[in-house]
Amino acid sequence: MAQAYMTETGNSGSAPEPSASRFRRRLADLRGDRGIWRRGVVLAVTAVLLSLVMIFHADLPNQVGNLGSLTETFLPWLGLAVPVLLAAAVFRRSATALIATLVPAVVWLNLFGGLVDNKSAAGGNLVVATHNVDADNPDPRGTAESVATSGAEVLALTELKASAVPVYEKALAGTYRYHAVEGTVGVWSKYPLTSSRPVDIKMGWTRAMRTTVDTRNGPVAVFVAHLPSVRVKLNAGFTANQRDNSADALGAALAAEPLKKVMLLGDLNGTMNDRALSEVTSQMRSTQGAVGDGFGFSWPAQFPMARIDQIMVRGIKPEASWSLPRTGSDHLPVAARVTVRP
Repeated sequence: MAQAYMTETGNSGSAPEPSASRFRRRLADLRGDRGIWRRGVVLAVTAVLLSLVMIFHADLPNQVGNLGSLTETFLPWLGLAVPVLLAAAVFRRSATALIATLVPAVVWLNLFGGLVDNKSAAGGNLVVATHNVDADNPDPRGTAESVATSGAEVLALTELKASAVPVYEKALAGTYRYHAVEGTVGVWSKYPLTSSRPVDIKMGWTRAMRTTVDTRNGPVAVFVAHLPSVRVKLNAGFTANQRDNSADALGAALAAEPLKKVMLLGDLNGTMNDRALSEVTSQMRSTQGAVGDGFGFSWPAQFPMARIDQIMVRGIKPEASWSLPRTGSDHLPVAARVTVRP
C-alpha cells in the first residue's frame, strides 16, 4: 500500500518543464522586460571607452607620466576586460551593455587576433636567439648550457656581469667558435665575426654593440642592445625618458648601417606597440609579430606579461619565432628562424 501511495502521489505532481519551453518562457520574459535597454548604461559606456583606448592608443598623451607608452606596453591585456563586461551585462540583464561589449571584443580581435595563431613557416637557414641573462643570475653556467641547446647559430646575451663573462665564455666555447663582448652585451656565433664594436646609445657605458656575422649566404650586420629599464611609480607614472633617448640613438645607428641584411637582438625594455620605440620599429620588422607562436611574452619569467625581448630583421625573411625554456634569469630567452638570401 505504501508503494502504491508513493506512486500515486508522484504522478499527481507536475511534469518537469521541457528545456525548449523553459527557454521560450525566459525569452518572453526578456521581451516583456522594459528595463532591458535602460539598465547597464554605465557598463555600455565603459565598453565604448575601452574600445576608444584600444583604437586611439597612439593618441594617448605621453606628457603626463608617459601614459601612452604605459598603456601600449600592456595593451593586449585590455582584452581581459571584455569577458568581465560580458558577464556583468548578463548579470544585469542589459541588452544595451551586451551589445556595447561586442565593440571592444571586435576591436581587440582586429588588433591582436592575428597573434593568437601559430604563424610559423617551415623554411629558414639561420636560427638566432637572444637572452637577457640577468646580472644577478644565480646559475650563469646552467643558463649558458640551456640556451646553447636551443639550436641557435647566433646567440646574443645582454646584462652580462663582468665577473660572469668568463663563465659564459667557458660554457659556450664548445658550441660557438666565435664570440665578441662589448660592455654588458655579447654575441656568440658558429660563423666568423668581424668588425665588432660598441654602439653609443647615450647611456655613459656600453650596453649595445654591432658585429658582422659571415653566414653561409653572406654578411649580416647584427646589433645587440639592452635599452635602459623603465619604472612605474605612483608619483611619476611610467618613467622611460632615458629608454626613449637610447631608442632614438639606436634607431640612428640602424639607419646608418650600410649592409642591407640587418638583425637587431636584445632587450629593448618595450613592446612593438610602444610609440617611443618608433625610431627602431619603423625600420625593422619584428619576427614575433610576423611569424610568432602566440604573443611570445618574455618578461617577467615567472608570469610573462610583455614581449620586451626582441628579434628584429631588415632585408631578411622571418620564418618562425618562439620562446625558449626558463633559465635562472628573470627573462625568458627567445629564438627565431630566418632566411638569409645570398
